[in-house]
Amino acid sequence: MKIIHSKFSKLVSFLFLVGSLFPTLIFAEEGATESAFSSGDTAWILVATALVLFMTLPGLSMFYAGLVRQKNVLSVFMHCFAITAVMTVIWILGGYSLSFADGGDTNAYIGSMEKFLLSGIDSSDLSGSIPEILFAAFQMTFFIITPALIVGAFVERMKFSAMLIFVSLWAIIVYLPTCHMTWGGGLFSEWGVLDFAGGIVVHITAGVSALVACIMVGARKGFPKTPMPPHNLPMTVIGTGMLWVGWYGFNAGSALAADGSAAMALLVTHISAAVASIVWMLIEWLKNGKPSVLGIATGSIAGLAAITPASGFVGPIGAFVIGASSAVVCYSFCTVIKMSLKYDDSLDVFGVHGIGGLVGTLLVSFFASEKFGGNQGAIDMVSQFFIQSKAALIIALYSAVVSMILLYLIKNTIGIRVSEKEETEGLDLSSHEESGYSSNS
Repeated sequence: MKIIHSKFSKLVSFLFLVGSLFPTLIFAEEGATESAFSSGDTAWILVATALVLFMTLPGLSMFYAGLVRQKNVLSVFMHCFAITAVMTVIWILGGYSLSFADGGDTNAYIGSMEKFLLSGIDSSDLSGSIPEILFAAFQMTFFIITPALIVGAFVERMKFSAMLIFVSLWAIIVYLPTCHMTWGGGLFSEWGVLDFAGGIVVHITAGVSALVACIMVGARKGFPKTPMPPHNLPMTVIGTGMLWVGWYGFNAGSALAADGSAAMALLVTHISAAVASIVWMLIEWLKNGKPSVLGIATGSIAGLAAITPASGFVGPIGAFVIGASSAVVCYSFCTVIKMSLKYDDSLDVFGVHGIGGLVGTLLVSFFASEKFGGNQGAIDMVSQFFIQSKAALIIALYSAVVSMILLYLIKNTIGIRVSEKEETEGLDLSSHEESGYSSNS
């Protein structure tokens, strides 16, 4: 009898335990279906957002500031800081909405104003597995750095007011439609364009517009006969390191999850930068007899720009080829072609970002294939190459035309360039009445 009672007691205890857990199991399962929120993904994108902003402030600003002459160092920092502030306001007012809101009726070219001032979005709304407000912040950092890249083409001679008007209008007219068409469900999305983190959206738009800007603003006084070496290469190298690290957030963060895709994107980003650095260094070593610090730094940026559109689609093989190719092609544009055509792209924005972004945009057509370790299966490489080429050409032409129109209008209204006296004095003093150092030279 005691044995029966003991068994009965154990049975009752077991049933009670199961009964107490059953509602919890049901609600846990129901909760999983109601929300796809991931704390891990959210934590990673919070970090990635900070990393991408870190690329502009202080990464890009230090990279550019070290490359200009001493009398213009503060003007470059001022450009990058001001662009960060102005782009933030534009993005919140309507930039995010025009990029990613379709208002229930998807437009092929531009979004709607449904989310003006981020209206209708609160901390509980999700975009995939992360809060939509975080997705908006992450995308905002891309919106900030893209026009900041263009600054390097016309440093040391463009009016501060003209710069602000140009990049503000450019961001609205060029960046927002390109972003919507590529990432917001627009035309390029429908075509199947592969641009994981901004080869087209960021680098081709900025690079082509930079080329137009440097030509229309005109060369610096004394270019190309007067030597204009960087005034602080250590500052540039530090900025390069910040960009390299920040690029992990740029590319791996674009997976929008803390998963294997993000890990592979981070790895191939690093591989491409490393390979491009080595190849650029070797080219200089063979050609000039000595490798330069500026060369290896520039090579790394070329590799980073080139892997950007491909980072979420290729494996290590693709990263090796894209990195090496970007170094060879970008080096040619930054030296041979630039010197032959004599355009003063002061900090090689077109040669590094425009051409680097194009290299990656085209090569992803092949290395995204499973044959080369990519994750796009048995992709039709020829068809994809045509799609990538068409999208890149359209955006390059659109960016160039819009930039020419904007710069022409600014030139014939408030003026686009500082006076010869102001340029000689340096923009730190003439535009901001400040000096980066105790004396200028």
